[in-house]
Amino acid sequence: MQPSPLNPATKALVRWIARRPELNLCQAPIAVAFSAGADSTALLLAAHALWPTRVVALHVHHGLQPAADAFEATARTTCAQLGTRLLVQRVDAAAFPGQSPEDAARQARYRALAAMASGADEAGAADGPGAACVLLGHHADDQAETLLLALSRGAGLPGLASMAEDFERHGMRFGRPLLAVPAAELRGWLQTAKQAFVDDPSNRDVRYTRNRIRSQLMPAWTGCFPGFLPMLARSARHAAQAQTLLDELAAIDLALTGEPPAIAALQSLSGARQANALRRWLRRTAQVAPSDAQLIELLAQIADCRTRGHSIRIRLADGLVTRQGERLQYMPPI
Repeated sequence: MQPSPLNPATKALVRWIARRPELNLCQAPIAVAFSAGADSTALLLAAHALWPTRVVALHVHHGLQPAADAFEATARTTCAQLGTRLLVQRVDAAAFPGQSPEDAARQARYRALAAMASGADEAGAADGPGAACVLLGHHADDQAETLLLALSRGAGLPGLASMAEDFERHGMRFGRPLLAVPAAELRGWLQTAKQAFVDDPSNRDVRYTRNRIRSQLMPAWTGCFPGFLPMLARSARHAAQAQTLLDELAAIDLALTGEPPAIAALQSLSGARQANALRRWLRRTAQVAPSDAQLIELLAQIADCRTRGHSIRIRLADGLVTRQGERLQYMPPI
């Protein structure tokens, strides 16, 4: 089935790529993360319509449920019908103690997608496509669920910004062209076109918070506020813009304080700017994020640090923030 240029996925992809002309100008393959579900099927068809000879599909077999083999079989059938190359990688997505199953599966999936797209298999052999980017099928419903999940956890601006249209992970560029398209539009188009796709039974498992949001909270929001999806997406965009401004301000302040920050220079800033600069320093230096309680305590210790012998010591993530001379330092776990 060849998608009409008027279908929602192709229209969204055309708009997305128009803002990234460098991807159209290069000759490298465009990869699509293809689970064989409705969203990634719509995206693969749209990408194939735009770049019939450049698209490669990437399928990650998590092995977490009996249906995984059927997902792969459907992916192979769809790609054979399109004449699209398919790469499959099986991963161990088991969670570590204290890690959520969703997080473990997500991390394993991104590692596998980046490896396949860049051209390296698990053994390091360069047999992949060397793709310019990997496209993901996240849509407007996913964005709304992410925002509601962030609100439920008391997240700051980085969490409220939800999912970005572009990001880099494991050295590979990723893109989400469908963030403005509701899931119902994608499914409706595929059903009208009689295009096969799979439904993941784990999406109905209400033990997972995101599934409870999808099955219980989202219908309630729809009942109270019909058409709310674009409004939540707009809020996420505003949060992302605000976070960009805060990052730029933090860069200015860290240029003043130095890295690691000088304590006296930090004390010259307002409390809000101190907190903003410290978050960026810790993110850049150690890839850690302080909790609200940890940051409040760190700011209090910085405010009290007025004498040469005053110490600073606070646990953050698995490491410590301490005073080293006139500056802060982050000591990672040994």
